[in-house]
Amino acid sequence: MVESAQPIMAALPGGPDRPNTVTIRDPRTDETVGAYEIMGARDVEHAVRAAKRAEKWWAGMTFAARKRILLAWKRLIARRAGELVELLSAETGKPEADAAIEVMLAVQNLDWAARNAARALGRRNLRSTWLSRNQHASVGYLPLGVVGVLGAWNNPVFTPMGSIAYAMAAGNAVVFKPHELTTGVGVWLARSWAEIEPDQPVLQAVTGDDRTGIALCRAAVDKIAYAGSEQGARAVIAECTRSFTPVVVERSGKGSMVVHVDARLRDAAQAAVFGAMSNAGQNVTGIQRAYVPASIYEPFLDLVAEQAAALRPGADRRASYGPMILEPQIEVVRKQVRDALARGGRAVVGGLDSIREPYIEPIVLTEVPEDSIAVTGEGIGPVLIVNRVADIDEAAERINAASNGIAVSVFTRDVAEVAAFAEKLRVGVVTINSSSAYAGIPALPFGGVGEYGQGHSHGVQGLQEFSRTLAIARKRYRAQVNLSTFHRHRRHLRAAKVMFGLRHGRVG
Repeated sequence: MVESAQPIMAALPGGPDRPNTVTIRDPRTDETVGAYEIMGARDVEHAVRAAKRAEKWWAGMTFAARKRILLAWKRLIARRAGELVELLSAETGKPEADAAIEVMLAVQNLDWAARNAARALGRRNLRSTWLSRNQHASVGYLPLGVVGVLGAWNNPVFTPMGSIAYAMAAGNAVVFKPHELTTGVGVWLARSWAEIEPDQPVLQAVTGDDRTGIALCRAAVDKIAYAGSEQGARAVIAECTRSFTPVVVERSGKGSMVVHVDARLRDAAQAAVFGAMSNAGQNVTGIQRAYVPASIYEPFLDLVAEQAAALRPGADRRASYGPMILEPQIEVVRKQVRDALARGGRAVVGGLDSIREPYIEPIVLTEVPEDSIAVTGEGIGPVLIVNRVADIDEAAERINAASNGIAVSVFTRDVAEVAAFAEKLRVGVVTINSSSAYAGIPALPFGGVGEYGQGHSHGVQGLQEFSRTLAIARKRYRAQVNLSTFHRHRRHLRAAKVMFGLRHGRVG
């Protein structure tokens, strides 16, 4: 079946071999799941124009009215979650359990954004200073207009919903371009919205390949949200720079773990293996490297090896995880493992022979030099590096030197000291005694540092990311000391100087 997404998806004639379509295949079986139209610049511009008309209706609502509609959409997705889980599994190869968890996390974010938009974005009063006490000040947040969302392939429901839900809750319309490998889930989401509001395309899906994504960047939207590879991030930023379109970027990669000498080692090992291997290691919130002090290095490594060796990828319900979704990523993993071993790294579990397309069996490496591309590159695959350090301060130095500032998980019993340690790290998120569980906290903002993140998703910051600030100050009464005029009296200035000295010139 070939489908189009303009403006509400309708069937097109033809089959999966049509030259103007993108074909979706199940990575487990290579069977065709569906085919979708490659929409061109005119199609995308048409969708954006329709979104601008719908946004006027949507932005004109109260927060309460938008909340009611968004929660109705949420309930529809939840009731029909089985359909979405089945489609997600077919397009990514994920086991049903992983797909179900992803859908549940996405729905949780939609629920949180709908319920908290008024509190985060509604107008609130601000205190004035002694010099402007006759002024009433307030600040509020208004919609940007139309937001373009370029979806990821590794978590194609959860990741884009971190932009879609928050942008819509803030009063924006969204034009969503799902990744070409997972187009169906994007089409499904847009269709489900159309069932709630068939005449108001506040959410639309545009389908296609990279050319469609570039067309969306050029289509005069008010912001672009992108999640994906470094190469794709640079291309999106460069394209948006031409039109001064602001962007929020989540670059691919994974975080690190620091294991303190007092940590519960079995818990830390379980979290490290899950963070590295779940979803075949294709999680931005996962773990690429674990840094372990010498005194506990050997027992920790033994526990990691024991647990990793017990995992098995596959297509059946008992599989620990599924295949690699993006085929070229298999070669990236192969190059990273080969480089790590060539530079003196040691394979504790698996190795190059673990790569059996489309699956990669668990790989645990140790003694990997920090300049290996297995450390410095984008860590997408079921590979965990466990390296020995002298102490957690050396671990912090290594994490900062790698410059992939996404997330760090710290395992320790001395949780009171973690905040001070966390401030030494140039990362966006630090978790204590868990790996990727923070992804299930919608109120917690998610964003990287430097090249690994521009802007935030989730939380209050995620809502404000898709809003513009409107500050208002109004004069309440005539000030006794008025300096905002060329006709100010000299004694007003003298009085102001005295007050200034009393307030700011004294110690304490």
